[in-house]
Amino acid sequence: MLLPVYAYGQPVLKKVSIFIDPEYPDIQGLIANMWDTMYHADGVGIAAPQIGHSIRLFVIDTEQVDRKEGAVSATDIPFKQVFINAQILAETDTPWTYEEGCLSIPDIRGDVERPEGIRIRWQDENFQEHEAEFTGINARVILHEYDHIEGILFTEKLKPLKKRLIQRRLEAIRAGRVKTDYKMRFYNGR
Repeated sequence: MLLPVYAYGQPVLKKVSIFIDPEYPDIQGLIANMWDTMYHADGVGIAAPQIGHSIRLFVIDTEQVDRKEGAVSATDIPFKQVFINAQILAETDTPWTYEEGCLSIPDIRGDVERPEGIRIRWQDENFQEHEAEFTGINARVILHEYDHIEGILFTEKLKPLKKRLIQRRLEAIRAGRVKTDYKMRFYNGR
């Protein structure tokens, strides 16, 4: 089922999400709906706060990243994964910059500096625990979605000049004055 994506300005996007256990109501249905919503919106990831749930859950499919742009190196093996109760354990100190966007902030993109690699612990959709290292675009997408469960938006990581340049566009999104090919829920109730 397609769910509305919560737009910039929705309070749930600024909350630190809570940990969940296998008893969380209809978690498998929620995960399936998140995949449907993400693919319909042409995303590479979506976090639970983006569909109105303040829980530590996000899904990623980096096969959606466009290899033609050269953003993905030959060593970045695409993967599809559910992350529940994720915790970043370590980050490399080598930063790199890449232009990011977000389903909750349509039509705005900007260069974000992030570590090249991470080590993360999480549970999958069956609540089995995993720990692994990721690099390149895979690490970047994980960090972007991880920020969502920490109440952080990519626009907060932009350079000050870029933040000033997009301020009016952000306010237009908050007010619901943006068109997308997917359903959105705006703070003003639209």
